[in-house]
Amino acid sequence: MEPQQVREVLRCILHTIMFNRALGLVRPRDIDSELFEKITYVQCGDATYEKLVEEKIDHLIAWVEKHPNKKSQVCLSFYETRNKHVAWFSNKVERLYWEQWWIYLNVIQPTHMRSRASHERPIDSSEEERSKRHAILEAELRDVLLQILQFVNEKKDHIPAVGNTDVVSFPYEIAIPSSSDSSFGDMFKRMLQTGPPTMLS
Repeated sequence: MEPQQVREVLRCILHTIMFNRALGLVRPRDIDSELFEKITYVQCGDATYEKLVEEKIDHLIAWVEKHPNKKSQVCLSFYETRNKHVAWFSNKVERLYWEQWWIYLNVIQPTHMRSRASHERPIDSSEEERSKRHAILEAELRDVLLQILQFVNEKKDHIPAVGNTDVVSFPYEIAIPSSSDSSFGDMFKRMLQTGPPTMLS
């Protein structure tokens, strides 16, 4: 995908996942995609989550601009917390992750946006070719959203009991690459139950 498509792709995916995992008193709101004519997704009506999604997307786009043509990942995680007894005088709050969704993005720079010094194979950025790639991406995104819906409806036994009436019933986090990538890289080391891999090119 191209940089200008990243925001809408992530909006569609992240909001679709959260709507199906919020499990609280959601206020569903249908959103017609601003970029993809045939795609509509649902937001759960949680302003905090909506703000976080936009902030994380802003940070990811800034990262993509600094790392052109480099693959990136976004991870939406759900977890529980519990107090872990560390010593007789202290407790440590431990996160128990029960589901993670990895979104793999292959962001490319159109030819006219690339540096003249680039030695990579040029990509035809004619309107016809870009239109074809856009249509392919839209079809891939539709398939991904259907895969998410299939997974969330089939895999429910691992979800903890709902303990409150908040819109989003469980703690969550969204991780993106950072300038150092150290904290993000640590997430790969966790042995977690995950959602199906999601990849868009």
